[in-house]
Amino acid sequence: MTQVLDLVPIWTVILALAVFFYVLLDGFDLGVGMLYGFAPDARSRNTIMNSIAPIWDGNETWLVLGSLGLLAAFPTAFAVIIPAVYFPIMVMLLGLVFRGVAFEFRFRDAENKSFWDHAFCLGSAIATFAQGVVLGAFVQGFPVRDGQFAGTSFAFLTPFSVLTGIALMFGYGLLGAGWLILKTDGEIQTAARRLGRICLIGVVAAIAVVSIWTPIMSSAVAARWFAWPNFALFVPVPVLSGAIALWTWRSLGSKADATPFFGAVVLFVLTYIGMAISLYPMIVPYQLTLWEAASSPRTQSFLLVGTLFLLPVILTYSSWSYWVFRGKVRSEAGYE
Repeated sequence: MTQVLDLVPIWTVILALAVFFYVLLDGFDLGVGMLYGFAPDARSRNTIMNSIAPIWDGNETWLVLGSLGLLAAFPTAFAVIIPAVYFPIMVMLLGLVFRGVAFEFRFRDAENKSFWDHAFCLGSAIATFAQGVVLGAFVQGFPVRDGQFAGTSFAFLTPFSVLTGIALMFGYGLLGAGWLILKTDGEIQTAARRLGRICLIGVVAAIAVVSIWTPIMSSAVAARWFAWPNFALFVPVPVLSGAIALWTWRSLGSKADATPFFGAVVLFVLTYIGMAISLYPMIVPYQLTLWEAASSPRTQSFLLVGTLFLLPVILTYSSWSYWVFRGKVRSEAGYE
């Protein structure tokens, strides 16, 4: 029987949404974890921790979904990407595990609470930087031969990937600052506004550098953005990014609670769109398209049935968690 429906675009949307939701949701709590190190006292640290305590582990569900979706729907891409970035992924996972252990132990091991506080901040920073390195290595592309990664174990480590690692730390820091402004008040909120502005400067600088560096690095990206009429179609993305950055800067200096976080989210959306414009339809940049890396139609069809049942469950659980724990947090409302 001939399959009429092409499932590759459907799986592309599912995978893109899973990655974006992970970056957004786990991004802000990793950002909170990094900013946690700037808290001046135990009461402030308790409040900051309580702002993410009910939802931080659920956010990582999207990482599992994205990873399994890549393996199942685009196995050739998985076979190239994972060996190419094995070490930063391993470091990322170790950072996430260390962070999770620190989160639990700081509430149980009172004698060493200061150690676990530092561990939580450090684990968040390590995981974030490693994710940024993976992103940079992905954008710059991998050497591929006969459908397999053909580079060295440390081919991922370049000035560009280090830059994207630092850039993502600023990006997650901005999301984390926006979350703390939304969920806290008083001195913590004031400090979050100040740190948010520092992170925003880093984000804008990183976007500018990457936007210049990427087309210089790849002629295909340069042609995609600057050839006519593409330039006229795509120029609203950087223009909107600049406008949103200015709006977010002003909101960080105002008394608005929700606007800074919303502005950070929109900036991430626009950079995500910009990356999609640069790379589509490649899933292994400059080597393999989505269709070349896709699994068989039968496999995609079989997996799609289960995924379409699973996605509403994840979305419902996540939405309900955020709804139940909405509002401002207090230091005395501790995690148990």
